[in-house]
Amino acid sequence: MKPEDIILKPIINEKSNLLMQDGKYTFKVAKKATKVQIADAVEKLFNVKVTKVNTINVQGKKKRVGYHQGMTASWKKAVVFIDTDPQDTKYLGKGGKEVKVSNKFKGSIDEITGV
Repeated sequence: MKPEDIILKPIINEKSNLLMQDGKYTFKVAKKATKVQIADAVEKLFNVKVTKVNTINVQGKKKRVGYHQGMTASWKKAVVFIDTDPQDTKYLGKGGKEVKVSNKFKGSIDEITGV
């Protein structure tokens, strides 16, 4: 699946706006998508480092129009935790020299917040 097929749309409401301040973003995702696929899709689309993904299957509700009853569609929601403070990685290379690798990840998803 392509990343565009996995992440359907962001969920913007009062609770998700409060969670955004802590680096937690909420998305409506494809029902067949796994946590690993969701994490990869968010990393590719928004250039951020994903640390954790929680998923929830939201059941459809009963709706009634006049005499007829029906159900709204079921869907899947994902809460994605991103690394809000990406730091450079240091390790020892050949000869005991310290090598520094800079991370090219952002600390937030600007496309959702409108910044």
